[in-house]
Parts: sequence; C-alpha cells; structure tokens
Amino acid sequence: MYVSGQAALDPVSSTPTGGSVADETRRTLDNVRAILEASGASLKDVIKCNVYLADIRDFASMNAVYAEYFGAAKPARTTVQASLPAAGLRVEIDCIAFVGG
Repeated sequence: MYVSGQAALDPVSSTPTGGSVADETRRTLDNVRAILEASGASLKDVIKCNVYLADIRDFASMNAVYAEYFGAAKPARTTVQASLPAAGLRVEIDCIAFVGG
C-alpha cells in the first residue's frame, strides 16, 4: 500500500494545525496511521518512509516523535530537506506498507 505525502493538516478542514515540528510530526503520523487503518493496515506494516523537512536542522525533533510511533522496529527511511508545497508546513511524510500475504 502506498500512502502519498501527508502533512500536519486537520483531517476534517484540511487546514494546517500548526505548532512545533514535534507537533507537526505527530499530526502527520496520526494522518498516516488513519489512512493505513482505514485500509486494514497499521504502522507495524510500514516498510519504508520518506520524510521531507523544510529545514534539516529539525531532524532531531522529528526523529524523537518518529521513534515514539514506530518503536524499535522502525521501517527503512530516507530524510531530506525539501521545499514543501504547502506554505508554513515543515514536515511531510509518505510511506509504503506491506499488507497481506
């Protein structure tokens, strides 16, 4: 299953939720988890993530939250600094999950 880029957007209004990089990472991963669960998957099924940060200096803040969500069995990950399309957002995450078989 492929989950396209998610960010810190309210799932009802699609407006940015704001807050710190840690807050944005939490909302982003909550959105990823909701999409996975709606398809019968979970974060445990994720095998690869791409993380895009507006400022790579925010890596430590993002990584601390990422570790909370994925625990000891973290999926493979690439993290890069990128110009994000939505104004003001600092974190975007996409992923691939293995579901079934």
